[in-house]
Amino acid sequence: QVQLVESGGGLVQPGGSLRLSCAASGRIFSINAMGWYRQAPGAQRELVATITSGDNPNYADSVKGRFTISRDNVKNTVYLQMNSLKPADTAVYYCNANIRSRSYMSTFDYWGQGTQVTVSS
Repeated sequence: QVQLVESGGGLVQPGGSLRLSCAASGRIFSINAMGWYRQAPGAQRELVATITSGDNPNYADSVKGRFTISRDNVKNTVYLQMNSLKPADTAVYYCNANIRSRSYMSTFDYWGQGTQVTVSS
């Protein structure tokens, strides 16, 4: 079984920063893309940022220049550095990873439990 455990959410004032972490553990052969998604109340889940196994990032237009995604392939961990936070960034943030558990198995998308980020004065 595979688990994704997120940490780093919380309450921050507008203009502040937070760093989210997500560690994958369990039966892992390889990890392809990893990423972050978010869901605000009453809204659909949306992509925030993804990063390939080759460290190529992709960002939603709304966070470009403010957020930075990175990963540590030794620790099976993905990070999201969030700067210049705005109230519109308030949401539950979910980690996602595309993982192959065994060399002969297909890949599968796993999700973390979500971490709340609230930007408010």
